[in-house]
Amino acid sequence: MQRLQFFLSESTWDAEQVNDRRLELLRGHAATAPHDGGVIVIDDSGDRKDGTATAHVGRQWLGRYGKTDNGIVTVTTVWTDGRVHYPLHATPYTPAYHFAHGRLDPAFRTKPQLAAALAARAKESGFGCRAVVADCAYSTSDGWYLALREAHLPYVVALKPHRGTWARADQPHTPIDAAHALAWQDATHPGEMDAR
Repeated sequence: MQRLQFFLSESTWDAEQVNDRRLELLRGHAATAPHDGGVIVIDDSGDRKDGTATAHVGRQWLGRYGKTDNGIVTVTTVWTDGRVHYPLHATPYTPAYHFAHGRLDPAFRTKPQLAAALAARAKESGFGCRAVVADCAYSTSDGWYLALREAHLPYVVALKPHRGTWARADQPHTPIDAAHALAWQDATHPGEMDAR
């Protein structure tokens, strides 16, 4: 294990070059080649970490544990078409207090900002998609939506039940509004539910 740790952390190999070559091989093989019918999935995951010496460590939300704790969070993209799936890119999130001016520091990036940049990078790398998809943690970031629009990437994002979104005045603005607007009789007669 020590040799593997040394290779990953101390060797002079360029991780980006290795990943670019891996993605090149995936694009070139008929069984794994991306196409515009797939999706790019955005997610972040955190791992607990003792101490503060490791880069990017800080007290932050660790979704896998359902609590705020000392750890490292990585934002990732995955390409899938339901038949195959594989990781594309990953970047660590660095908590604001690591920067001289905190959240106002020009180098600071939020998780949604990192995610939008990764999605745009995936597209530039030849991984077309029908949409970028993410969970409701990204639904509160207007900057995330704008960055994806600027990159001409359509998106599907889960909304929190009470989180509103833009819609015409006569249309539902939250998932709860949309559910109330549908005709519903019972599970065997869902009414409009099967049409949406």
